[in-house]
Order: sequence, then structure tokens, then C-alpha cells
Amino acid sequence: MLTSLVRVLACATVALAPVEGYLLRLHGQSAKVVPATLIAVWLFSLLRNRRLPAPHPLHLLLALLAAVLLATSAVHAAEPFTFEYLVRWAPFLVVTVVLADVAAREVPVRALLAAVVAGAVAAAAGGLLSVAGGELRATGPLEDPNDLAFFLVAALPLLVALPVSGRSRIVPLVLGAVLVAGSLATFSRGGGIALACALAWLILRRALPVRAVVVTAAVTGLAALVFSQVAHAELERALQEKSHIAGTNADTRMLRWQAAARMLADDPVLGVGPGGFRQQYAAASHNAEVDEQTPVAHNLFIEVAAELGLPGFALLIAVVAVGFVASERALRLGADRRQVVAVQAALIAVLVASIFLSEQYYLPLWSLVAIAVALEQRARKERRCAFST
Repeated sequence: MLTSLVRVLACATVALAPVEGYLLRLHGQSAKVVPATLIAVWLFSLLRNRRLPAPHPLHLLLALLAAVLLATSAVHAAEPFTFEYLVRWAPFLVVTVVLADVAAREVPVRALLAAVVAGAVAAAAGGLLSVAGGELRATGPLEDPNDLAFFLVAALPLLVALPVSGRSRIVPLVLGAVLVAGSLATFSRGGGIALACALAWLILRRALPVRAVVVTAAVTGLAALVFSQVAHAELERALQEKSHIAGTNADTRMLRWQAAARMLADDPVLGVGPGGFRQQYAAASHNAEVDEQTPVAHNLFIEVAAELGLPGFALLIAVVAVGFVASERALRLGADRRQVVAVQAALIAVLVASIFLSEQYYLPLWSLVAIAVALEQRARKERRCAFST
């Protein structure tokens, strides 16, 4: 009974992440209910079974990152955004540990990957419906189209890890077409670059036939052609708006990256604290954006470096590196090749998209690292069992 509950909660946690905007419209705290319940049930399970999670370098890195967060938050406790953003960081560190543990034991990795895809497909459908409802760019469950694209391109590579046979082979193609169409409807350039990098990795590692890419692209292209004929005027307005926004974004992002670099140079050890970029942006940029005084940096890496200093930045990079190293070890230990390469491709999509977006407060980065570690632990356990028999 407890195992089944953990499985449901873990899958629900990753599935609901892309549609959290819908949950927030119901209640401001509703998006936190399922992850909080998962953490509580996981802790109860540990206590009842009198065990600890299998030790892994990921745990040490997350503990050190938490220590850096607490240290820089203490130094910048008087700043208005510090506590708010510290509270935003903490659940992701805990959920990463929880997902890595349950995916290595109770929850099949394939079930988690399927849940990620299901949630992203629902978000993509919501985004397409928002366009049909008059929005120029797909938003659906999220306010920012770029954030929606981030979730969709992170989920799309995981389709190759799902089992298909016979007539069911058409299912991943249809789901892939929905995800690609939803991503295209956001007009996110960063999302497009991230998707291209992920697909290149899948093809390079021979986890995805070129034919499947061509078929999915053809289906998506046909749908786009039909849409362009039906809604020609709306598409033209959307392209004009995106063209205007793209030029503005290029200028503002450069201003913000330069401001973040100044913040890091002023305090390379502990940074400006969680949320400190927003607080200090106007001063660091010399009030370069009069109409935007408290923005985000639109770059995960630069923003984390500015707020947590070089130690925090190095630890975050180390967390991601552990995910890649764990996945390669899992491959050498005999783990399912499609699952491993799919998770790697999804991580690549997340990292590339994060060059243009501040996505440390969304689940894909953390859940994919957790799944990569779980793949290694499962493969190691299966190897020990094989040797013992």
C-alpha cells in the first residue's frame, strides 16, 4: 500500500510540474500539495523501514549547496527577496533526493519518464488551445511562452525511452508531434535550439532513427501548414510581435548578463544572495531598464553565479555533472540504453534552454538529475544480484 502511494505521488509530482499554472489558478499553494505529500510519505517510509537512502555523491553536493544557500541568505537576510527565494530553492533540493531514492527502489524509471511526457503533452495541448483561443504565442498553463517551451523540449527526448510495439508505434509519433507543435507555437528561439541539440544527441547516440525525426517533422509541418492557411492573419501578427520582442530581448539580456557579471565581481564568494539579482539589478545596471526594475537574468548559470557566488555556481554545475556521470556509469553497468540516452538528451535540452532562461526554479533540471542517479543505482543493484546468483 505504501509503495503504491509513493509511486502515485512520485509520478504525479513530475507530471503536474508543467501544468502548475493551472493549479495555481485554483489556489496559490495547490502546486505544493503533491510534492509535500511525497516528501512526507517518503520520510514515513524511511522511519518505518529504519533505513537511509543509499549514499551517493549527489547527496553531498546537494548538502553543500544547501549550506551555501544558508550562508549567503544569512549574510543578506535584510534584503527583501532573500527569504522568498531561499524557500523556493529548498524544495527542489529535497525533492531531488526523494526522487533519486524512490526511483532507485519503489518507482519504475519508465513510469516516471512516462509521467513527465504525459504532463508535458497536457501542457502542450493547453498551449495550443490558448493559441486557438486568440493568444498570439502559446502559453496555456504558464504565463511565459518560453517557460512552456522549456518543459516541452525537456520532455520530448524521453519519448524514445517508452516501449512501443506493433500499431502502438504511432503513439509516440503523435505525442512527439503535439510536443513539437506546442513548442513551435511558443515561438521560443531558445527552445528551438535546445530541441535541436537534444535531437542531435539522440541521433548521434543511435537512440533515435532519423526516419522518426523526419516523420514527426512532416506531421508537425503539415499541421503548421494547415494552421497557417486557416489563421494566416493571426500567424502574421504573432511573427511580427515575436520579431519585435526578439530584438528587445537580445538587448535586455545583454544588459542583465553584464549586471550579473558586475554583481559576481563585487562578491564572488557568497554573491548577492537568493533573489539578490532582482533587488540589485537597477543599481548594477545603472538603471538601464527604467520600466523593469526587478527582472530575472534570463540565464540560469549567470544568475546562480551572481546570487550564490562561485562556490554555489560550482556546486550546481557539479550536480549536473553527477547526473551525466551517473548515466554513463548506468550504461556501462547494463542499464536500458534508450532510457539512459533519453535522459541525457533531456538534460542537454534543459542546459541549452537555461542559457536563455532562469529555470532553476522549475523541476526538469532536478528531476532529470535524480532519474540519472537512480538509473545508476538500479543498474548497480541488478549487477550485484546477477553476480550473487
